Amino acid sequence: MAMTLRLTAELDQNLEATSERLGISKQQAVTKAVEMYIDAMAERQQVLDAMDALMVQDKKLMERLADA
Repeated sequence: MAMTLRLTAELDQNLEATSERLGISKQQAVTKAVEMYIDAMAERQQVLDAMDALMVQDKKLMERLADA
């Protein structure tokens, strides 16, 4: 799907330099950055979910540790 992306001059310069250094288009660099961001947020959510499960599973232990 097509879209317009408005960047500050500084971001555009950094994007241009990065895409040239990697030998890819600015479009490809932005797409890769978005994919990496989505993956990182998914991994972060998995960690948060695991922490929540651990807090429920080990609630009594966590309470004892908090009181120590």
